[in-house]
Amino acid sequence: MAKEFKITSLRLADLEKELNYLKTTREREVAAMIAEARSYGDLSENSEYDAAKNEQAKLYGRIAEIEDILSHAVIIEDENEATGRVGLGCTVTVEDANGKRTEYRITGSQEANPMEFKLSDDSPFGRAVVGKAAGETFIVNAPAGSFTMKVISVSREG
Repeated sequence: MAKEFKITSLRLADLEKELNYLKTTREREVAAMIAEARSYGDLSENSEYDAAKNEQAKLYGRIAEIEDILSHAVIIEDENEATGRVGLGCTVTVEDANGKRTEYRITGSQEANPMEFKLSDDSPFGRAVVGKAAGETFIVNAPAGSFTMKVISVSREG
């Protein structure tokens, strides 16, 4: 069974836009790079040709990756119920043992970006917080050790 990729409709649109760009504009640019490099002569010692072919391989690899994601995508907005519990697509504010509050958005693995406070439901934090409601405490079993957090608020916007 193929892996499902949980993504928002916004991320789906971004991937479709990227795929369209790669298959049209970028593919033509890479083809032009290869044609120009070929015009330099002997391909066996032509570093421009090798670089262009490497770029083409990366391009086709990214196209295949996006097509795989799109063909196995599951839109997560449908899971957003007004239950007040943490789930995919929601924003949760948590408090650590020192009283420090942090806001995270719970996403699928394709959208996760800890630098932007977007955490995957598959991460140790995501697995621990999903299903919790405001006021509940939970334990995160992270590689660096376990720690306790408290849910302050859960919202569906953002």
